[in-house]
Amino acid sequence: MAEVIFLPRLSDTMEEGTVVKWHKKIGDKILEGDILAEIETDKAIQEFEAEYNSTLLYIGIKEGETAPVNSLLAILGYENEDISSLLKENQTIIKKNNKKIFISPLAKKIAFEKVISLEKIKGSGNNGRIIKKDIENHLSEKVDHSNMRKIISNRLINSQMESPHYSLFLEIKMDNLIKFRESLNEMNYLKKISFNDLIVKASAIAIKANKKINSSWTEKSILYHKKINIGIAVALEDGLIVPVISNVDEKSLIKISLEIKEKVIKAKEKKLQSNELEGSTFTVSNLGMFGIDSFTSIINQPNSCILSVGRINKKPIINNDKIVIGHTTKFTLTCDHRMIDGAVGSDYLKCLKHLLQEPLKILL
Repeated sequence: MAEVIFLPRLSDTMEEGTVVKWHKKIGDKILEGDILAEIETDKAIQEFEAEYNSTLLYIGIKEGETAPVNSLLAILGYENEDISSLLKENQTIIKKNNKKIFISPLAKKIAFEKVISLEKIKGSGNNGRIIKKDIENHLSEKVDHSNMRKIISNRLINSQMESPHYSLFLEIKMDNLIKFRESLNEMNYLKKISFNDLIVKASAIAIKANKKINSSWTEKSILYHKKINIGIAVALEDGLIVPVISNVDEKSLIKISLEIKEKVIKAKEKKLQSNELEGSTFTVSNLGMFGIDSFTSIINQPNSCILSVGRINKKPIINNDKIVIGHTTKFTLTCDHRMIDGAVGSDYLKCLKHLLQEPLKILL
């Protein structure tokens, strides 16, 4: 018997999804576990698998189209099965999500890449067909919000409104860390360690020594987490995503480095799974590679803190009452004042400073 497949909620914040690619066409035989389609959520592109053997009888959301969660995605059943009654029952959804729009292939490609709602564009081609010029004219005016940008907006507003933010600033000498990294990479020339890898590992050790940092606010209590899971803020073309490295304090530096590199690549290719974006207890945001000296961040809820990392600056510094040329980085710890008092945040930063200036302790 034919069954209607609705667009699933593939993440906890997903409100709508875009079908990036269909791997099957109408009439194709489908086996349990086959990939039916690739669906873009607010966080990543995920593969949607068939749960049983069947035939693809109907496609409700075509490639490049966006629809709300629970819209009609497809109908599966026996070959040549009559699905007219199912189509009638789901007519409202079909009409809503499958409005017939005439558009040239090139214009469709540009619209999909730029995340543009075609319903708002009036076509100037034959029979109202949307052509490249129409898309370009629309782009010169405005670009609709992507799913990711909408979610980011809501989360940042909620974070600022729900938790009282304050920030602590500390400039840390980095010369010993620079030499330490050079030595590590000379020994492990096939697996290069970045400054961010070292900072993430040091952050976890500092959290372990200052356990109040590893907490979340709930309605009735403060929740102290046993695991130290660090979110790594990754900038994408259309927003920001935070893949999570779990149990950072228990992992080797090389393991952390490889995992960060892997998840950054997956994030940029939109291939992260929802479980790779959940469960962070602390976040590190590093804009040093973009030449930023220092900055503050909005807390990634339900974390209690976020560490913002600037670039390494070469500058005159005082060492043993003498002015010498050295290297420093400015760190900013933004805290939720409901659970993290200034003294607690200060102790964390002091511990982080100690580790980065005596980096051998990062490996102990």
